[in-house]
Amino acid sequence: MSGPSVFPDQDAYDPGPARRAAGEVRVEHKPTPSMAQYIEIKTANPDSLLFYRMGDFYELFFGDAEIASRTLGIVLTRRGKHNGEDIPMCGVPVVRADEYLQRLIAAGHRVAVCEQLEDPAEARKRGSKSVVRRDVTRLVTPGTITEEALLDPARANLLVSVARARRDEAAHLYGLAAVDISTGSFTLTECDGPGLAAALARLDPSEILLPDVIRDDPDFAGLWRDWSGALAPVAREGFDSASAEERLKTFFGVATLEAFGRFSRAELSAAGAVIAYIERTQLGARPPLRPPRGEGAGAVMQIDAATRANLELTRTLAGERAGSLLAAIDRTVTPAGSRLLAERLAGPLTDAAALAARHDALAWFCDADSLREALRRTLKRAPDMPRALARLAMDRGGPRDLAAILEGARTVASLAALLPAEAPEEIARAASALAALDPALAVTLADALADDLPLQKRDGGFVRPGHDADLDQTRALKDDSRAVIAGLQQDYAAEADCRTLRIKYNNVLGYFIEVPQAVGERMVQPPLNARFVHRQTMAGAMRFSTRALSELEAKIASAGERAVGIELQVFARLSAAVLAADAALRAAADALAALDVAAALADLALDRGWVRPEMTPYPEFHVEGGRHPVVEAAVKARGQTFIANECELGATGDGASGRILLVTGPNMAGKSTYLRQNALIAVLAQMGAFVPARLARLGLVDRLFSRVGAADDLARGRSTFMVEMVETAAILNQATAKSLVILDEIGRGTATYDGLSIAWATIEHLHERTRCRALFATHFHELTVLAKRMPRLHPVTMRVTEYKGDVVFLHEVVPGAADRSYGIQVAKLAGLPASVVARAETVLKELEKTDRAAPVARLVDDLPLFAFPAAAPPPAAPRVDPLRAALHALNPDEMTPREALDALYRLKALRPEA
Repeated sequence: MSGPSVFPDQDAYDPGPARRAAGEVRVEHKPTPSMAQYIEIKTANPDSLLFYRMGDFYELFFGDAEIASRTLGIVLTRRGKHNGEDIPMCGVPVVRADEYLQRLIAAGHRVAVCEQLEDPAEARKRGSKSVVRRDVTRLVTPGTITEEALLDPARANLLVSVARARRDEAAHLYGLAAVDISTGSFTLTECDGPGLAAALARLDPSEILLPDVIRDDPDFAGLWRDWSGALAPVAREGFDSASAEERLKTFFGVATLEAFGRFSRAELSAAGAVIAYIERTQLGARPPLRPPRGEGAGAVMQIDAATRANLELTRTLAGERAGSLLAAIDRTVTPAGSRLLAERLAGPLTDAAALAARHDALAWFCDADSLREALRRTLKRAPDMPRALARLAMDRGGPRDLAAILEGARTVASLAALLPAEAPEEIARAASALAALDPALAVTLADALADDLPLQKRDGGFVRPGHDADLDQTRALKDDSRAVIAGLQQDYAAEADCRTLRIKYNNVLGYFIEVPQAVGERMVQPPLNARFVHRQTMAGAMRFSTRALSELEAKIASAGERAVGIELQVFARLSAAVLAADAALRAAADALAALDVAAALADLALDRGWVRPEMTPYPEFHVEGGRHPVVEAAVKARGQTFIANECELGATGDGASGRILLVTGPNMAGKSTYLRQNALIAVLAQMGAFVPARLARLGLVDRLFSRVGAADDLARGRSTFMVEMVETAAILNQATAKSLVILDEIGRGTATYDGLSIAWATIEHLHERTRCRALFATHFHELTVLAKRMPRLHPVTMRVTEYKGDVVFLHEVVPGAADRSYGIQVAKLAGLPASVVARAETVLKELEKTDRAAPVARLVDDLPLFAFPAAAPPPAAPRVDPLRAALHALNPDEMTPREALDALYRLKALRPEA
């Protein structure tokens, strides 16, 4: 099911009885000044829910209110009328705004936050009907949030822009720019059309920016329809490659992009579009993005969305983190470490040298128990420095963000002293980054920050006493005033002869004297009324003021405002000091995350008995004692033992082809677990972790495909079998000789002989054409006879035994083929009525009298398996008119004016008379 668009289909403002599109304003009667201001601001932000600041609340009106009420589950009320109709309204308290923003963003909505830009008293000076100045100070979208309360600390919050450029007359290349403004990361990558879905599945962005031409491309209609995140359509002008480079140079303040690397036209277009979107939504706040980093083609293992879902890498099929591979292996102790672990799991490497460096770091930590434990204890104190740094850079930080930098700097200093000089490359690089951070920054922050810090800097009280002499004097004045108030209360109580007289404060009256009503009646009479001025009568009480109390209130208010002003100056100085060390802090934060991941994976390997995989340049896949990391943990938690199994899929030598294991056996015997565990072993090895096995020797996998389990897609008119065939087609069309393919029960969703034929042909294709490593589980036991003619096809089966008529699953994989499926025994275990089980046994005996195995065995001898149909030679190319071909290749919507002019000259040159 597709998720909500970032542009909700909303009637955000509907001035008349007819429902109109969001943002269209038609005013038939003059609105109130406040409503006129709302309409003006809403018209400028038609695609966002408008949080309109009214005192201590953000209020929403018209269609915005209806949407927010449904999404947040808050009361929808009415306020006033417009064009003769009630105005729908709802509101949320400012102090709880982050909580409500989080729920709206999670639902896929954009929010425009409209703040009061002046004090209401200033507005009243312009006249009684003057409206407080307001304007949108920020656009909040799923991919551009920075607030700690709105972010998942264990997940990157990526904003991804997708652009395309023509590769040739028949195909495009797609550039992806991925930005996380909460940490500053900025990466660029390029892929072809078939690889776009896999690239997006790996990045798992919170928001995608799309030009119209890609959004409306029928080849990707299903991808966007099924995408669960927010989609933000952007006009094609935003993806102009000609202006993208200039926009990037301006943003980063450089004269050339050469120092950042070489980027394709599609990558530059995507990068320019994402920068333009950030500038538009952040309204002047510049996020501290790092220079863009290019990701080479084929740098990571390609895993499509279906395979990620089938293998439950980061989320289960139910969409939960618990139960996924990521949850099973995550022993990191810092938020940044958890995000880095998820990033590495999502994009396993295909570079042998980089993998060796990660494995070396794990091996080193495995051999250094005391150091590893001390490092992990120290890392537990490390806060989320990258996100705190980003908030400070965008002027959205508070005192606690400064404290996070302070605690992070202290952690860096402790670890720099802990790590030895001699260490593997990844550890040594991290140690160097830690040592480069100037310890003076921590001293500066520690001297200035108090022990107990408020959330917001405007609340004050975060500067340590003794740090600023002027601030100390102002605070003393404020504190002395409180003592004066206590003295005044004592004097007034004696004068009025009222021991219950109290001096109190509220935002309306300021400081006031409150007495019981009986005493108040005396105070409005001479001689007390000469000093006490009546202000308010309450139920059972009366309130008064005096000249001395009013003068003291002004003095206290002035002292408080001055104290906050001084503290804000201190905050600005401390923030500037932090941002001056931005590069060193980022490098240190990266080092902490890398150390956290390496130490955590080493701890996991030692605890569960995982081993370092031996990575080879050949298509090998030799695993001894392999185990499923998630299932083993669940089995172990129940006090049971997981049965380990072997897997031999590979071959040695240049040009060697992989094996195919044909796995047979009954349901519940563990076939799917066996298939998945070997796929997960490949993923773990290439993310840089050790693997759950006694021994593993693996060749690099360039693409991983898994077709396991059954699911339908009724919303798109696809049956279970259709989904199975679509996923199988993708595998057979995209797998290479270096790929690893996992297929389970291909062909079981249709008639027996149809399914058997499809499974047969699929095995032939993998064996003769793709020649990759593969595991193929099936209940078509007849297929095992193909091994007689296919040298790289090896049947294995799940061992079972029968005891007193019941089937016992041994969960062991052994060479050979299953002679039966034990389906009736499994049905009996599931609780089918005894009469149904008995009848099924009778029918099975009758059916088994017509043996299918013999005809299939004869087919193996009769069909020319090794005359596997070769690809048909391409037909002779018809004579093509060069002018027509060149005209057909043009896409005016993607051309700059200069490119269009050049194309016109080329077309003119192709005229026959030319």
